[in-house]
Amino acid sequence: MNEQINNNEQWQCRQKKNTANLAKWTVAWLLTLALATFSPQFDWGESTTLTLLAILLNMAVGFGMIIANKKYLKNADEMQQKIMLESMAITLGMGLVLGLSYSLLDITNIIGVDAQISNLIMIMGITNIVSTVLIKRRYQ
Repeated sequence: MNEQINNNEQWQCRQKKNTANLAKWTVAWLLTLALATFSPQFDWGESTTLTLLAILLNMAVGFGMIIANKKYLKNADEMQQKIMLESMAITLGMGLVLGLSYSLLDITNIIGVDAQISNLIMIMGITNIVSTVLIKRRYQ
């Protein structure tokens, strides 16, 4: 019995570390995204080299965030994994279908504005949150 409690405590400790690690990578990615997005406008002006370096840094940190997310998922319990997998599948599907439809609306001039990736990212974020909540509710 004590061994089972000890294993559970170890799992919880690993999960807390993985959660903190994922949070650090996510914050770092957001900061490098802000650097790549806004610094050319305010700090270094027209320097293509610095902008390219900032974008490459953002990509590198983004890959680190993906690896941290994979590690987090791998350590999650089976129910968390199932919920996250279903939510990610819905989010990917919605992003692909709505993103391409949105792009087609722009290309064919059915909408009067240019399609912006930020709109797609917001839709995917909202889809992920809503689907996660609904899937969790279904399994309770």
